[in-house]
Amino acid sequence: MTRSIDSLAVLSPFLAAAFREHGYTVPGLERALGQEAVSALARSDAAVVRRYARDSGAAGALVRLFVLGDALPRSVVTELLPEVDLGAGVEAGLWSLGDDGAVQALVDLRPVDTGHGTRWVFSDVDGSMVRTGTRPDHVLGVGQATLSLLRITPTSPAGSVLDLGTGCGIQLVHALESGETGTGTDITPRCLELAEATLAINAMEAELVRGPWFDPVAGRTFDRIVANPPFVVGPSEMGHSYRESGLALDGASRTVVSGAPEHLAEGGTAILLASWVERDDVDWRSHVAAWVPADGVDAWFLRRDSSDPGLYAWTWLTDEGLDPRDESTWKAADAWLDHFRDEGVAGIGFGYVYLRRIDGPSSVLCEDLTHPFEAGLGDEAEAYFGRTAWLREAAHRHGGEDVALDRTVFTVSPDVHLHVSESLAPTGPDGLPAGPATVVVERVTGARWRHEIDQFTATVLRGARTGALPLADLVILAGAAAGADPDELAAPVRRVVVDLFLHGFLVPAGVPGVLSPGAETAAPGGSSSADALDSAPSPGADG
Repeated sequence: MTRSIDSLAVLSPFLAAAFREHGYTVPGLERALGQEAVSALARSDAAVVRRYARDSGAAGALVRLFVLGDALPRSVVTELLPEVDLGAGVEAGLWSLGDDGAVQALVDLRPVDTGHGTRWVFSDVDGSMVRTGTRPDHVLGVGQATLSLLRITPTSPAGSVLDLGTGCGIQLVHALESGETGTGTDITPRCLELAEATLAINAMEAELVRGPWFDPVAGRTFDRIVANPPFVVGPSEMGHSYRESGLALDGASRTVVSGAPEHLAEGGTAILLASWVERDDVDWRSHVAAWVPADGVDAWFLRRDSSDPGLYAWTWLTDEGLDPRDESTWKAADAWLDHFRDEGVAGIGFGYVYLRRIDGPSSVLCEDLTHPFEAGLGDEAEAYFGRTAWLREAAHRHGGEDVALDRTVFTVSPDVHLHVSESLAPTGPDGLPAGPATVVVERVTGARWRHEIDQFTATVLRGARTGALPLADLVILAGAAAGADPDELAAPVRRVVVDLFLHGFLVPAGVPGVLSPGAETAAPGGSSSADALDSAPSPGADG
């Protein structure tokens, strides 16, 4: 039986039923098209995807229709989607009918797996797969920025979740897997239409409201906020709403970072993607730290990348389909780069921002995370906020941070390894390496932090692995073994210990919620942290 349907959201359940029947799912595409085609789809290689989709039955035909933009005969589409009236699809904006009766999709509709099995996502036609113009209110699908935000969002349960700038709705769908209720906002009606359809095809419900930034949720707070805002750094002219905010330079990121805290419930967390300008005369850390309110926030900025202005402009101009060989592209690049020059922009940084609502003065940590890291960075961030909360409370309880550290019995996280790195270059007068060996400690899970420490601190760490003595006693024992004055070494050791603690190397014995997820099973073969710290010297280790 066919039905007359006038919206994508109402149409969606019938599409979902057909997709399940024909294996238009993530594992179904792997079976029907093969891993090579699935990999090609991930890198937007339309030629290879089409090669395999042509002879892959119903699943391949649905890929051709909804991803590759191929026009399929009316009879084929009717057989694939018997519950969907062709005219209703036209009315809903799902597809168009050619003079020859061929059906061509007007949206991109594909299966994705965000960690909870197959979900389907509506978006506008993907310009990297189909030759098409990019409309000003273009609704982006599941791109690299989207995947990044999905990967760094905590997996812990949350009560209420806000998806600021919901776009196609994929973040909201993902958030509802762990959140009790969800709210999505967007300034673009087209986004809300496709987000509604994405929710419907996945049998989910959430509140969708229209308006800029935090205006639609004024006066409300949430347990978790996620945002992939239009963070492109550039002139204030509005171009494409999915990437350009109309605010000059990094105004969009500043608006979201500074505005999110007042919409977080006590103990709530915001997970944001952001970009910022970098100037020669201002440290980027100082620049972004100024966005954080003076009170009520723990903030963690992780810089993933920094681009020079030329590369940045080329990236985003080609993103909108402009040909670098055309004069119009040259002029657009000149305008962008002139603006950067006039504003003193030396580079553009991109990264992740985590915010936690607290009661008390704000703290901000800004650092680089340019190396590969394990899955679960969102859970790592929650453990980081647990550590900052413990340190703040312990300092208050003991009358100061130094006293609190000295009295704490630390133990070593099970995922910590220690290496001694020696240079093999014959730089000394006797042909042997000059200078002391470098001691490197690294975590093999989570953010995979690596720190260089001195031999004395390494001795303190080895002493901490038993979890038996407070830090002050470990310093005294290490000082005695080295023939050094522990009073002179206590202050520098505390500074290093705080850094190691905040990054999950050291853990207060018996304190829950501060050990990074996954650390317990991190050591190969189930070995303990003591085994890891006793590992043989590794002259070739990366220092």
